[in-house]
Amino acid sequence: MLTLIKRGRVIDPPYLDIISDILIEDNKIIDISEKEIDCFAKIIDASGKIVAPGFIDMHVHLREPGFEYKETIETGVISASYSGFTAVCAMPNTSPINDNRTITEYIVNKSNIAQKTKVYPVAAISKGSNGESLCEYGDLKDAGAIAISDDGRPVKNSQLMRRALEYAKIFDLLVISHAEELDLVGNGVMNEGFVATKLGLAGIPNASESIMVMRDIALSELTGGRLHIAHVSTKESVNAIRDAKKRGIPVTAETAPHYFNLTDEAVLQYNTNAKVNPPLRSQNDVEAVLEGLSDGTIDVIATDHAPHSSVEKDVEFNMAANGIIGMETAIPLSLKFLDIKNLIEKMSKNPSKILGLKREFKIGSYADITIIDPNFNFIVDSKTFKSKSRNTPFNGWKLKGKAILTMVEGKIVYG
Repeated sequence: MLTLIKRGRVIDPPYLDIISDILIEDNKIIDISEKEIDCFAKIIDASGKIVAPGFIDMHVHLREPGFEYKETIETGVISASYSGFTAVCAMPNTSPINDNRTITEYIVNKSNIAQKTKVYPVAAISKGSNGESLCEYGDLKDAGAIAISDDGRPVKNSQLMRRALEYAKIFDLLVISHAEELDLVGNGVMNEGFVATKLGLAGIPNASESIMVMRDIALSELTGGRLHIAHVSTKESVNAIRDAKKRGIPVTAETAPHYFNLTDEAVLQYNTNAKVNPPLRSQNDVEAVLEGLSDGTIDVIATDHAPHSSVEKDVEFNMAANGIIGMETAIPLSLKFLDIKNLIEKMSKNPSKILGLKREFKIGSYADITIIDPNFNFIVDSKTFKSKSRNTPFNGWKLKGKAILTMVEGKIVYG
């Protein structure tokens, strides 16, 4: 079967930016031409649209197995496809935790049945994510795990984190750090500062993140293991990562759209939909994160898509669960601050490179493609979300830019 994407602005940073046709046969690209291709094929008119290598969300919580009332693998990949993501990385804090071959294979098989966005499982660093003993990384990678993380919980024991980086290096697995010093977090529920004082809520200092970022960078330098810092939110973390990169340490980093679109003032009125971990920070931190995105310190924009039901969110702020759903607003929220080429680097090219997926526009490459209408205006309405949950602080926002087609290995999964 032939599919022809016609006259889109084809962007594949850093070199390709042309008005072009793309011809796809079955699951691969067989031609890219600035001249119009004339053949008998299914036509996709992309004129006035951006055609990019498929977007990848490196950090999502699909909740299955164990928390299917919040999200399932099926609803999660439907939401991802609708949002322009051709692949997502599913974090391991399910129930049971993804710390063994059986759970990893379960996630892969369930996502294959859905036949939408691809799911790459991220397995746990430690058994049960309890920080006491390492998982079997070779077995997990063989089952389909693409990285390891105890996301949701920090690895408190520095010796265990060192061993994780060393062990993962043998299997060329990325170690994703949830950087949080729990002794500094204490009973905190939001960013430490004026807003927390005004609301009478216990605060969480920036140092609770940056101390662990600095520790894990030091361990990456010691071991040579590949380290990826998740959900960067503070100025101090950005500075530490920038310095580490200058020194040649194999560290990469991500942030999420809510960390550069919102400050801790979003928590005013005790808005539990703005309660996340790490917490929303100050304006100075927002500016530092944006600078980090601009200068390449922060490599990736990931959503940290964290579905919760009203059971977890419609409660007192102190008791509410952390997290927002992020996939369906990620592209327009990012386009508010990034030009389209930078966006494609942060949400497609860099995730692909870091994960070793090699998604690009070349003849013979898999046709994983995201088409974006940069002029699509809409108002966020959480009631229309494809996700099972509705916990977003962006409901009612006027946004611009949307994925209008998502293709995974030549198959249109949305559009």
